[in-house]
Amino acid sequence: MSEFSRLTGVFFEPKKTFEDIARRPSWFVPLLLMILAVIGYTALYSQHNGWEQFIRQQIAGNSRAQQLSAPQIDQAVATRARLAPLFGYGGAVIGIPFVDIIIAAVLLGIVAGIMSAPLKFNQVFAVVCYANLPGLISAALGAVVMLLKNPQDFDLQNPLMFNAGAFMDPDHSGKFVYTLATSIDLFTFWIILLMATGLKAAAGKKLSFGGALFSVALPWVVWVLVKSAVAGAFS
Repeated sequence: MSEFSRLTGVFFEPKKTFEDIARRPSWFVPLLLMILAVIGYTALYSQHNGWEQFIRQQIAGNSRAQQLSAPQIDQAVATRARLAPLFGYGGAVIGIPFVDIIIAAVLLGIVAGIMSAPLKFNQVFAVVCYANLPGLISAALGAVVMLLKNPQDFDLQNPLMFNAGAFMDPDHSGKFVYTLATSIDLFTFWIILLMATGLKAAAGKKLSFGGALFSVALPWVVWVLVKSAVAGAFS
């Protein structure tokens, strides 16, 4: 399959596409597309919305910030607003590959180390990079919502109403429940299913689809619970 066929096949023929990816593992193009998408999204937000309101909301939700005076808050907002785009770009260039490597390593440890599926790291890493491609659609939809909405009403952390948290008030539901709800997300489930499909296609008969889905879902559930617990503890 050509690279273009792979990129489109992930959405329309995932089984066939991941079988081809497993035979000839590659990861550069999907990884680059995800990095460029996050860079573009960050640049659009910086130019269209700006970071001041978002940072003020973050500070307002921090109990320690209530001890700061108005000039101190203004200074903190100004400083963080200058640094926020840099963290966004750095997170795209460094953070996305790093996270994908960690995910691939965890999945390889489960499917190869525990389930004895004959997979190699480059195969699993390629599966992870291609399975994340629905993130391009999420970023595109988020950009459209950003341009259509009043900047005051745009929620950077939850721009799309594709998760349970979009229908909840974080101030009343509690940070633990709200963080847990935002993780119940359509695009996240899509990516999980694609990763499971990719692992199954790469391992062949050595791994059932149920086993592949369990291998992906288990660390995700652990991560969501830990993340929600931390958010609840430090709210």
